[in-house]
Amino acid sequence: MTDWLLPALCGFGTGILSAWGIGGGTLLLLCMTLFLGVDQQAAQGINLLYFLPTAGVSLFFHRKNGYLEKEVLRRAVPLGTLCALGTAWLATSIDIALFRKPFGLFLLYAGVSMLLKKEEKS
Repeated sequence: MTDWLLPALCGFGTGILSAWGIGGGTLLLLCMTLFLGVDQQAAQGINLLYFLPTAGVSLFFHRKNGYLEKEVLRRAVPLGTLCALGTAWLATSIDIALFRKPFGLFLLYAGVSMLLKKEEKS
């Protein structure tokens, strides 16, 4: 009866963290693989589907508040779409074990960079 509760709470919590700019998608991957027993490839696919509504809502509010540069957007959307399709295809055609160490190194680098980042003076 309550098998849906933990996944729903993970999705809700990572959604809130995403809204705060903390990287909820990465946290969602960790929750799914470590706590919910989802294999990494399925978790990455779910994470991509999770990102779409989050990105859509963010895009709506950024447009509403005038934070979008239309010329940059015109160039970024087609290229970003092609890259997303290409990497999604690549991720499904390569053995997932090849991604584990590079992804771990990337997370380690990102975490250390955030910890060591100095605040810029205005």
